[in-house]
Amino acid sequence: MQFAKSLRPRIKSGEITTSIRIWIRQRVREGKRYRLDEGWIEINTVKEIALGDVTPSMAKESGFQGLVDLLKVAKHGKGERVFLVSFTYIGSGKSTS
Repeated sequence: MQFAKSLRPRIKSGEITTSIRIWIRQRVREGKRYRLDEGWIEINTVKEIALGDVTPSMAKESGFQGLVDLLKVAKHGKGERVFLVSFTYIGSGKSTS
């Protein structure tokens, strides 16, 4: 799971713990860890939602100014399915098992 470089410091600090993604199919799994710079993010939950369920508040919690900014980044390729992903950042000093 990739994140814009501008969001990474806020993810590492714990300020950002959710992401809205628009994919063809689900690309991450609950409980799995994915590399983020020198650490990892661990996926807590993945929930498929409708595009109309995405609120300006959710966009801000994901690190964006609003819905328009989020939608410019969230869509990957031909994806049409919307996923709300919650995660925890785990720094490099913690176990990755």
